[in-house]
Amino acid sequence: MGRNTRKRRSPLAVRAVAASAALAIGGGGLIWANFYASAHETNSSPNTTKAAAAQVATISCPDVGQKLTSVPANAKSNVDTELATLDKQITEAYARLASSRQAQTNDAGFVQNAILSPLKDKRTAVIGRIKIDFTRVGAAAPTTLDGLAACTGTTADQAQTTAGGQNNGQNNGGQNNNGQNNGGQQNNGGASASAAPSASAPANIGGQAGNGPVAADFVDITKVAANVQGKPQKGANASSGTFTTQCGVNANKNHNTDNVIVAPGVTNGAHHLHDYVGNQKVNAFSSNQTFLQGGTSCQNKSDLSSYYWPVVRLQNGTQDFDQNADGGGKEGNVGKILTPVQAQIKYVGSPASKVVAMPQFLRIITGDAKTTTNGLANANAHWSCTGFENKVQLTTQYPICPQGSNVVRTFAFQSCWDGQNIDSANHRTHVAFADPASGVCGNGFKAIPQLTMRLVYKIAPPVLQNGVVKNAFAVDGFPEQLHKSATDHDDFISVTTGGLANKIANCINTGKQCR
Repeated sequence: MGRNTRKRRSPLAVRAVAASAALAIGGGGLIWANFYASAHETNSSPNTTKAAAAQVATISCPDVGQKLTSVPANAKSNVDTELATLDKQITEAYARLASSRQAQTNDAGFVQNAILSPLKDKRTAVIGRIKIDFTRVGAAAPTTLDGLAACTGTTADQAQTTAGGQNNGQNNGGQNNNGQNNGGQQNNGGASASAAPSASAPANIGGQAGNGPVAADFVDITKVAANVQGKPQKGANASSGTFTTQCGVNANKNHNTDNVIVAPGVTNGAHHLHDYVGNQKVNAFSSNQTFLQGGTSCQNKSDLSSYYWPVVRLQNGTQDFDQNADGGGKEGNVGKILTPVQAQIKYVGSPASKVVAMPQFLRIITGDAKTTTNGLANANAHWSCTGFENKVQLTTQYPICPQGSNVVRTFAFQSCWDGQNIDSANHRTHVAFADPASGVCGNGFKAIPQLTMRLVYKIAPPVLQNGVVKNAFAVDGFPEQLHKSATDHDDFISVTTGGLANKIANCINTGKQCR
């Protein structure tokens, strides 16, 4: 991870939030708990707030996959399957956590004894099998996995802090287009979540599936101080051109809950729904050969690359086609799926050097789908509104845009490549971000065209009333990640024909604006 470790964010100040024992039924599937209640409501005494905040809101497990920086090629398939099993186990444990609130109230040791302890046993078995996968092919079993079996129960306060929370002042930790650091935001205009309703009251304030988002996850963008910093100055050898590829907005609804990069061969390996543009035959069982035969939604038919990202859903009480499906309602991803009104895909150059062409089948994941439990070190989420993009970018909250302004998600992928590998065991160490101040690639890495994406959504502004958010929106994610904005991420597989990869690099290196 050393080559791709970001500067960590400064500690964030977080408003106190409390946990609620109220239950909500989500999407006709599992029962989900609404964990957040305001510490500022008149009916919340300090003792009640303290006790509620100490209740377990989600499950935090060490990310085993990120510790595997090297896996033998002939063990990779088995290891990937085992890593997907770990995600499935956490999802099942979280479902158990969310559906057993009464038992937890009656027994202080319930979470540890009935959920976390069995989960540790299951994870221990999987980690053991991963080590066997190494030794079977003559490699040493990785010692980096020792001690990673145990998971912890994370309280509402802890989950909010780890996921970014709300920040009184700016927090310059996120990486934006061309090396900008602008991840922080102010607390102004934010709101705490609602007071705990009774068990019989409507309990869809934590998102209609009950596991987020909450009011504290939103902020009025007009009340956030500007935080976008300047781009590095271009040097004499800069590559200043751009290449734009037009691949549509997934109006044909090409969706699945797989992730062929992280969990190849595993159905529902993502545990959340993706939009796909570009290559049209991407699922858990796709191969490099499949990609070459997949066709494309891009206007340039030589661009067979796969561009995919988690969908955004409107939390207004409506459901969609997957309300009873794995990765959908069964895992807390509910609400109307929103199609972007714009999806811009552009490759840009380096301010410090020329770029080399992307290698065929290069895989890149930007951002981290598990920031609620992993922390923000690899977060690369950027949320804003049209008219505000050059002033404010948010990582740890969703924006409430003013009338006439649309919600914008932007991504700037890693722009430095190790020159050898199209992927790495943890899907990170073969690529890296350039130095944010100079734009220079370090550690012998080479500059490649930087993939940038801009997704625009027409969404009626959520409303905050008495600490409750109405008509919220949220990005799909793993259920235990509580639909935090910082978990946003984007996936890419470079697949081109007809010399397109070289054409993109040449266009950028010669300062042209190409399509």
